[in-house]
Amino acid sequence: MIATAIRSILVVALAVGMAPGCDRAPVRPRMRADTHAAQAAAETTTAVVAVRAERSPAPPVPWTTAMQEVADGANRFAIALHRARAGDAGDRFCSPFSLHAALAMTTAGARGATEDELRAALHLPAADGLAAAGDLARFYGARSGAYQLAVASALWGQADIAWNPAFVPLLDERFSAGFRPADFAADPDGQRARINAAVAADTGGRIAQLVPDGAVTALTRLCLTNAITFKGSWATTFDAAATSPQPFHRADGSSVPLPLMHRDGRESHFQGDGFQVLALPYEGDDIEMVVLLPATADGLAALEAELDADRLARWRAEAEAVEVSIRLPRFRLRDRLSAERVLRGLGVGKLFEFGTADLTGMTPTERLAVGAVLHEAFVEVY
Repeated sequence: MIATAIRSILVVALAVGMAPGCDRAPVRPRMRADTHAAQAAAETTTAVVAVRAERSPAPPVPWTTAMQEVADGANRFAIALHRARAGDAGDRFCSPFSLHAALAMTTAGARGATEDELRAALHLPAADGLAAAGDLARFYGARSGAYQLAVASALWGQADIAWNPAFVPLLDERFSAGFRPADFAADPDGQRARINAAVAADTGGRIAQLVPDGAVTALTRLCLTNAITFKGSWATTFDAAATSPQPFHRADGSSVPLPLMHRDGRESHFQGDGFQVLALPYEGDDIEMVVLLPATADGLAALEAELDADRLARWRAEAEAVEVSIRLPRFRLRDRLSAERVLRGLGVGKLFEFGTADLTGMTPTERLAVGAVLHEAFVEVY
């Protein structure tokens, strides 16, 4: 089983004192997990549950060519994000899908070179890309059955600002992101507490303080939040009696004892040159964990250097059902990411520069820039 909660928040602030002037194609794919963890995720959102409770159930979303293009682009963004974090110490876990959704919502309010940078980094198709990005999240959120999958988004905007009449409806209709009036100017810390409380409620308390002290100020004008939570059972379960402490080998040659789940079975498997790929479906067979395992403990760096979205898709497509003996660690992992550095590495710079960022698609009356993109993820595999 896997339980995940991942939250991301994008904080947009006012620029003060600056001159006026952020399965295989074409069949719908399965969602795939990060190579180091399990599957699914949740991003930032506040009181999103309450927003959704006020609405009628969303109608089913048909799969489209544009959604396939967005999904392919999101996979490319995921690999690029992983490469950009290569120098980060320790274990890493995040939800590229959640970050992609939050930044796609931001792109809907960006113009000029700011929009161009975001579209390039997110690999958004020129035609219908933004609408399809919202539809992608709604598609998976509507398919929960054998598993629990919730996708929620929200806008927290300064109440006395004239927001672009096209921006708010687009995010509402395609991303299901309801608008929540806020008063950052008068009570920034109170609004931060509201957002954190909603995030905590939306993740069952797993992520309690997404927005740290100082991230929201009197100059903040908008917070875009996206949340994805997933809980699913394995299609073929692991017998708890077969779990036992075993050495887990790390890249530096050391090992640490971890509880390893064990079972034998017939699963989709690909044998590469110096690595293996294994796909483990969850109940319902819509979502799977894809595990990449180097042949040697020090082979991870070489595998990561070879990894890209096209190769990963090919490896998964060429996987065959074979008998395998599986030993998979049980683990919990929590990770926080302040994404400005990695996004700048992906070519997104103007979004963060006061006086240069163009977010006039959000509001024509305020000169805005993004002050922070915060992401926190929790995963438990058992």
